Amino acid sequence: MAGGLNDLFSRLGGRRGDAASDTPAPSATADPELVYPTKALPKFLANMAAKPSPALLDLGPVVGGNVSFFGEELGCRIRVEDVMADIERFTAAGTLDQLPEFFRTRFKSEPGTIDGILCWDVFDYLEKGAAASLAAALTRLLGADGSLLGFFSTATDPGRAHYTKYIVVDQGNLRYRTYPGTRVRQRSLQNRDIIKLFESLRVSDSFLMKTNIREIIFRKPAYLAGL
Repeated sequence: MAGGLNDLFSRLGGRRGDAASDTPAPSATADPELVYPTKALPKFLANMAAKPSPALLDLGPVVGGNVSFFGEELGCRIRVEDVMADIERFTAAGTLDQLPEFFRTRFKSEPGTIDGILCWDVFDYLEKGAAASLAAALTRLLGADGSLLGFFSTATDPGRAHYTKYIVVDQGNLRYRTYPGTRVRQRSLQNRDIIKLFESLRVSDSFLMKTNIREIIFRKPAYLAGL
């Protein structure tokens, strides 16, 4: 099943939930993995809920619980493309300079056919050229009034080499689960740099969290749908 998620859309039916509060889930105190509130995810879900059977792109890695969650909440078609695995592969091979060209043709979906994109913290691990190339590719994929959710670290210390899975607990809470990697976070992007990356999109919501993560939702206005 996991392999199929990387290659094709899965249609998942279900209900559309109501927004949850921003307080951590009660289970957080008993769980050895920390659970943190998210303010952007409920907004993103609300944007997606306004579309019938939306097409959702998750930049990975594959998290079975997330696939089920978004399917049940949105009745969406979801495609998982593990960009973090791409970054790890190019890092191990010593070919990071080839990432910008790779991202130009990475995604096979037609332009304007994706309603929502979950970037998580992918851009924290990219150098300037690769980040610009990926942002341009994702912008082309978004359809009119589509939404893109990204997490951007504000911490100045890159920390140890590892990646993070963001596991949805409920609409207002995420579990952070780290896993091994050879790439450390790159420079902390300033707001102006993030906005410049997505210059053809518009910021609809931005939240600075106590976890030193800035959660940002970009929207693609209908008049920019052809870009």
